[in-house]
Amino acid sequence: MTEPGDTVLAERALELVDVDPRRAWRQASGVLDRARKSRDHAVAAVAGRAAGLAALHLTDLDTAVTYLRQAVDDARHAGSGALTGEVRMSLAFVLNRRGDTGRALRTIDAALHDLKGVQRARALAQRGAIRQQLGSLDEALADYRLALPQLRRAGDWRWVARLHSNRGVLHIYRSQLTPAAAELAAAERVCREHELGLQLAFVYDNLGFLHVRRGDVPTALAAMDEAERRHTALGAQAGTVLLDRSELLLSVHLVAEGREAAARAVEEFTRLRRRISLPQAQLLLADAALLDGDVAAARAAADAAVHALRAQHRGEWLALARYTALRCRVAEPAGPPVGPAELGRAAESLAAAGWAVPALDARLRAAQVCLDRGRPAEAADLLRQAGTARLRGPAELRARAWHAEALLRLAEGHRRSASVAVATGMRILEEYQANAGASDVRSHVPGHRGDLARLGLRLALESGRPRRVLAWAERGRATALLMRPARPPDDPVLAQLLAELRATVAAVDEARWGGRPPDGPVRHQAALENAVRDRVRATGGPASASAVRRPPVEQLGAALGDAALVEYVESGGVLSAVTVVDSRARWTRLGSYLQVSALADHLRFALRRMCRGGDAAAAALRVVIGVSERLDTILLGGLRRAIGERPLALVPTGCLQSLVWSRLPSCKGRPVTVAPSAALWLRAAGAPRRGGGVVAVAGPALPAAPGEAAAVAGLYDDGQLLTGAAASVAAVRDALGTSAIAHIAAHGHLRTDNPLFSSLRLADGPLTVYDLEALGQTPRLVVLAACDGGSSAVYAGDELVGLAAGFLTMGTTALVAPLGPVSDDSTAELMLALHRGVRSGATPAAALARVQAEAADASPLACAAAASLVCFGAGDVTARVDPPPPERRMLRAAVPAANCPRRRRGDPAFAAAGSR
Repeated sequence: MTEPGDTVLAERALELVDVDPRRAWRQASGVLDRARKSRDHAVAAVAGRAAGLAALHLTDLDTAVTYLRQAVDDARHAGSGALTGEVRMSLAFVLNRRGDTGRALRTIDAALHDLKGVQRARALAQRGAIRQQLGSLDEALADYRLALPQLRRAGDWRWVARLHSNRGVLHIYRSQLTPAAAELAAAERVCREHELGLQLAFVYDNLGFLHVRRGDVPTALAAMDEAERRHTALGAQAGTVLLDRSELLLSVHLVAEGREAAARAVEEFTRLRRRISLPQAQLLLADAALLDGDVAAARAAADAAVHALRAQHRGEWLALARYTALRCRVAEPAGPPVGPAELGRAAESLAAAGWAVPALDARLRAAQVCLDRGRPAEAADLLRQAGTARLRGPAELRARAWHAEALLRLAEGHRRSASVAVATGMRILEEYQANAGASDVRSHVPGHRGDLARLGLRLALESGRPRRVLAWAERGRATALLMRPARPPDDPVLAQLLAELRATVAAVDEARWGGRPPDGPVRHQAALENAVRDRVRATGGPASASAVRRPPVEQLGAALGDAALVEYVESGGVLSAVTVVDSRARWTRLGSYLQVSALADHLRFALRRMCRGGDAAAAALRVVIGVSERLDTILLGGLRRAIGERPLALVPTGCLQSLVWSRLPSCKGRPVTVAPSAALWLRAAGAPRRGGGVVAVAGPALPAAPGEAAAVAGLYDDGQLLTGAAASVAAVRDALGTSAIAHIAAHGHLRTDNPLFSSLRLADGPLTVYDLEALGQTPRLVVLAACDGGSSAVYAGDELVGLAAGFLTMGTTALVAPLGPVSDDSTAELMLALHRGVRSGATPAAALARVQAEAADASPLACAAAASLVCFGAGDVTARVDPPPPERRMLRAAVPAANCPRRRRGDPAFAAAGSR
């Protein structure tokens, strides 16, 4: 038998659904049990409706449907048309979520027949939401317009907030971002004023979606994190957050993470039987797989989405799914060709459905096919349609529209005007990149610039004008490194996460050394790395757009003095170079990029064989000599007349980023500096020569390192030595922030999966790139005696991420570090010779050149160790070193300077080689 207060409790449970669904579920379940035992159908209908809506957020859709259908029966037995209509309204929403769109529309229409007043307004808003998910956006807006005034008059703020939030999402899909922002602001205001916790979580989710489309990565991530936090606190499912996070990651070309998030969303929606949301997750998964080069997986996901959307009669979404499947066909190398007519029809369907960016993309593809087939008139019509969006809308839409405009002008023979259009599109994406916040996000944004940069470079090369080639080579190169990370230097949350990460990495190492499986700590390490990455992305601010200005030839020439700059470019498989000597630019075609790439791989492999020593070292040396001569002929042979015997500043591309230049005969004994771009070289060359002391650091598990560090510190007056327990991350980070020269001998670890976690192992754990980014400044000269200290992950647009890139971004003007493993048997003496040269007044590049020339005729092991060293940045730092402040003390640890194998962590192949 129902209790006297059960009617009130059932109504309160219904109110709690949007505030605390777990509490609503418990309260409704208790009332429902009592109501059914006593056959109180009216109370059972209200309680069943509350339980069904709570189940929608907490468990799965089938459970929600079961409760709501029973509630409809209870309402009908109670003889209340209004109650029956309200329960049907909720049932319609859940049916639509489950993908039963036909039943959902029939159910909501039946509810509208039973309802009047504010209840009818709620049903209209519900029907609008169903129509919106089906892609019938105009019909959805009509329902919303009818419902909103009556909901406001009745003070039904929960439904007012839902309506504003849904209408905001509708505007986002139509790329109408200003009205979308106004709607979501209204929804947030209502939720806060009336304490609607769960609805506010959905609003934050939708705000994240809005900022994704705006291209504001940090704000989008912050909104998504807040949405996920609120969903989790309320015990609600957060599957839509995964969708938005995946779209954000893919929008900045973080393909692996975006694909993982999309796959998780597919799993989540499949488990919860969220059939209405599942196809959207499948489409994102298809996009991610395409970007990842996995055409088969992309086709499977796209076909599944097409099948589901056709069954759900969602025409507007179906247009997008069919185009995604069409893109999969285009990407299949052995598949039948896709003609411009088919692509044009897809563009029309997408435009009619309101998909502006995909429609533009389809027209661009169709136009390119027409141009390739010699049908310029058809291409021009398509490009004119695509170019109309270039002055408004999100950054991606405007940039692609300018790409279309460039192709149109090129087809009409206006080459100079086409270059202007390409430059405009590039400027839009550079501004977007500057606002992307975190370093790893900014480094991936150039994936979008690829088509524009390639077109601009192609036009410049065809013009035959070296200055133009140099300008376009610079526009598509290493832009992120010119943008200093903008985030709070003192972030206590990030500091705590990094401290926990260091402790966890230490636990992983301890378990491995003890022969125990480190599965638990490894999982915790991955979770902490994700937390660090997300924290930095969410708190990162915009970088200075002025930092990406490219230098003219005259400015480069003045800074170079008697040196020569060589910038390598690749276009259409052909490698060429632009030289700048005495403020004069020259362009030289060099040869096949694929041939150079293969030779560079052979050289790298042979050098690694030399590092292992033994009988194979002599044979590997012969290979090194032969391959180096062939590379020298291609890369520098045709430039000798221009560069003469001058010192070189080299700006490599692609496979040349990891080339050991000192092995090339033309570079023997010559000061050589390697820079990611001419602009970054110029910034480093012109940086003020700030003062400071010298710090020498020795990491753990390397008995030879303390002796090496002590010897280096002893070369300088009042050199600071950090060894043993004193070489902690905090101590080294503080010293890096106040020193002019730093020498670090430690285990190095390049993380190709997540380069910002590339690290130097110190006493209490790893010093990562994230730690460097928290510094106000770094030493002007850094020497890393650590395996792979100079190696970086290379992304589209020659964007580099890793330890070397981190130091250069933060202001280091010269960095000497190895590309690959280094051997203890000869590394210490090489490093001491390098520092002696710098101490005597030589530039780092000149000192390194002298050390490498002297080692060229030594043992294969010493030769390989010397050859692996590269000077990055400007390479012309003077040896002037100011004494440290009086309060700084020498921190020494009495550790014998015995030789020890320095293994590169995680690479057993070098365990016997004695590498760091």
